[in-house]
Amino acid sequence: MKKVQLAYGKGSISIEVPDKAVIVEPPHIESLADEKGAVVQALRHPTGTPPLKEMVKASDTVAIVISDITRPTPNHKLVPWLIEELSHVPKENFVVINGLGSHRHNTREELISMLGQEVVDTIRVINHEAFDDKELVHVGRNSYGSEVYLNKTYVEADFKIVTGFIEPHFFAGFSGGPKGINPGIVGIKTIQDFHNAEMIGNPKSTWGVIEGNGVQDAATQNCLMAKPQFMLNVTLNGDKEITNVFAGDVIQAHRVGCEFVKHHAMVAVDHSFDIVITTNAGYPLDQNLYQTVKGMSAGAQIVKEGGSIISVAECSDGLPSHGNFGPILKMRNTPQALLDMINEPSFSMFDQWEAQALAMIQVKADCYLYSTLDKETVADCMLQSVENIEQTLATLIDKYGPDASIAVLPLGPLVVPYVAK
Repeated sequence: MKKVQLAYGKGSISIEVPDKAVIVEPPHIESLADEKGAVVQALRHPTGTPPLKEMVKASDTVAIVISDITRPTPNHKLVPWLIEELSHVPKENFVVINGLGSHRHNTREELISMLGQEVVDTIRVINHEAFDDKELVHVGRNSYGSEVYLNKTYVEADFKIVTGFIEPHFFAGFSGGPKGINPGIVGIKTIQDFHNAEMIGNPKSTWGVIEGNGVQDAATQNCLMAKPQFMLNVTLNGDKEITNVFAGDVIQAHRVGCEFVKHHAMVAVDHSFDIVITTNAGYPLDQNLYQTVKGMSAGAQIVKEGGSIISVAECSDGLPSHGNFGPILKMRNTPQALLDMINEPSFSMFDQWEAQALAMIQVKADCYLYSTLDKETVADCMLQSVENIEQTLATLIDKYGPDASIAVLPLGPLVVPYVAK
């Protein structure tokens, strides 16, 4: 047997697995020796745009869009460094927009943890309002027929900056870039269109795919209707440290970043597995079950049809309690019935996309969850509750036989495995 550390909440859980188990991890990339120096260098020598400082006038109002508390973007570093680089702009001209998409508001305490006390005390910081039409403005219609509504404060700003981090994404191919704008600061109607059943169910709407991916294309089209003049994205290692910086044009610089991530985060395995143990990379991504679907999806890439996935995620924020994810999961009593309901053209509820993604995984494999959620809640989600990971693993080895193949993803979706063909 060998020990494996599984990312869980703000710490980790140690388990023993058979020696033959395949551990699938991203190659560890050391953090940049001088993170701030690298970011400043990228701001002054960007891809596809002039240096940031040359683009912004002292009289400009500047909107900086950030990702919310469910993402590990180091906003507490990036935002102060951006403001420092734009020191010729008065602080009262800045607004930081928390790109919540349809997520809940972040509290002042959470915003301080995300941005630092000084930014929250000296810069205007607002939570995006996806459900308030008065805070949105219509900017156009995309080629999929979706009406695009964007955050009014963002649209009215003279200079627009989007931040974020790039990792493989289970719908959009990669996070970062245009996704900071869409779904980050679009209206709920646009979010629902962006995540409709046909879009999510398309085989090209998956990890590591840009070309032909309708989700990434819709995000790009919507973003370009009120294009940010500048993007600052980073990549992170398993310790949430900055490993590279990509800045400049929101499309060109993002594509460079995606190639970097694809090279480091997509890992080939020789075959699919009977049992896959995965995580959601710990806090902040494993705060709730909604986000935990990402780690399960990474595991589903290499599990056999009829196999089993054990997901290890703290879910300290519940399902969460806000939104429609939990209620939708209760609407049908099998994953296939849930998929059939969501695929009905007449069905439309926000958060249906995450329920759809979970059901697609559950149709393929039995899904187990080790978390802080109570057994009844887990059962309502058509998952099997785990009290002891090693005991559950032993039971599954009995089920599949002594030659059962096992894979472990200690960092969940920070690495995306695929079966080499």
